[in-house]
Amino acid sequence: MKTVNALKIRNHLGEVLEELNKTGRPILVSKGRKIQAVLITPDQFKKRFLDYQAEEEKKRLLEVIKASRAKRKGTKDSVDVLRELRGYET
Repeated sequence: MKTVNALKIRNHLGEVLEELNKTGRPILVSKGRKIQAVLITPDQFKKRFLDYQAEEEKKRLLEVIKASRAKRKGTKDSVDVLRELRGYET
């Protein structure tokens, strides 16, 4: 990965962005010899973070569904209830 200082970013942002798009490699941004940020392409952001967030949301929703199933009263499933309502013997 390439490291670029904040002053170069400020003075040559267009060049840095072109290099990022051309190589696709993340660029580390330093200030005072310390890494302060990382530049990545939008595709890398989507792959690394948005897909991760969607997966986390999916897991959360599945937990909600499982919890709602656990709260059901009784042990009859829907077929048994319908048979009972229609007067069939179960």
